[in-house]
Amino acid sequence: MEETIFIVEDDGAIFSSLKDHLEQWSFRVVGPKSFQDIMTPFTNVSPQLVIMDIQLPAYDGFHWCREIRAVSNVPIIFLSSRDHPMDIVMAMNMGGDDYIQKPFHTDVLLAKIQATLRRAYSYTEIEESSDELKWNGTTIDLKRCVIKGNDQEIELTKNEFFILSILVESNDKIVSRDELIRKLWDDERFVNDNTLTVNVTRLRQKLSDLGLEEAIVTKKGMGYMAVTLQGKS
Repeated sequence: MEETIFIVEDDGAIFSSLKDHLEQWSFRVVGPKSFQDIMTPFTNVSPQLVIMDIQLPAYDGFHWCREIRAVSNVPIIFLSSRDHPMDIVMAMNMGGDDYIQKPFHTDVLLAKIQATLRRAYSYTEIEESSDELKWNGTTIDLKRCVIKGNDQEIELTKNEFFILSILVESNDKIVSRDELIRKLWDDERFVNDNTLTVNVTRLRQKLSDLGLEEAIVTKKGMGYMAVTLQGKS
């Protein structure tokens, strides 16, 4: 099936270059006709991935990321010429899956796109054994990327879901940061280490709604571990 990439980029030259390059790899590439309204074409297109510039007319990319995240868990890769660490942190906190600084090499972007699509839509190793994981009195739905417990259902982003699944599958064993990065992003050379920290922090915030704020433990200098809490098994 042809995968659709929705590119929100107001620089016509960059958009055309990306479109030409990605279409050579059999992606369908579309973009909005107006930057006043991103959500209507996004909904009509139903893309498998979004590439989002930050500096846009009318509303910035952070705004549109919030709007998309309100209705969809589609992977979002940010593009920006801004290199301040807080821009990266904000992009991840808004629900972004990756961040690429301009100027960039199209082969690096392509590698990130392919890795992001694999993470988002190819969890075959986890799904082969079961559609659900039981953990600390909750149910992790592997098909829908949600965790359920206490009559609540918490929706996770693809990265949050994958991190949680890896940690829970490790059965109270430490998973190193390097291992998580390799599994999440395939090639750690393309990753800002802060991205993992932000994703884990965001995951912990969501787990706190289920009373599981202490269920993911940081082992300083070693990595992370999902633990079984007393009375929650």
